[in-house]
Amino acid sequence: MKRVEKLSRDEAGASVLEFALALPILTTILYGIFTLGQLFEADAGMQHGLGEGARYATLCLNPTAAGVCTVPTDAQITTKVTSKLYGPAGGLTPTITTDTTSKSKTITLTYATTPYFLFFNGPAVSMTRSKVVYYAR
Repeated sequence: MKRVEKLSRDEAGASVLEFALALPILTTILYGIFTLGQLFEADAGMQHGLGEGARYATLCLNPTAAGVCTVPTDAQITTKVTSKLYGPAGGLTPTITTDTTSKSKTITLTYATTPYFLFFNGPAVSMTRSKVVYYAR
């Protein structure tokens, strides 16, 4: 009986056991923070591309003496947006809708991904960002 009592009070190796139990949880948390950082980077890349595209869409191309401006085409705006995207959002293609009544264009980007947390997949994440640009003709 004394041996059992002696073994039950012995704490040698307890820290190794605690570390072995905590390591997978800590690794998953760290990887989750990295994955969340990628989502923030994708959001920043989308906002940057949309901002540059919106600025470009408001430019007056080839102004004439009569004060008439040529508005950039949707293809030109798309090229500008895609050239300014970075990070995980780098391969996105914007959709542009034109409202001739209010003389505006809406530039929209959607980023979708499924986060991976080493031991399991997270829920699907979809981020959509838009900018509305008003232009004068």
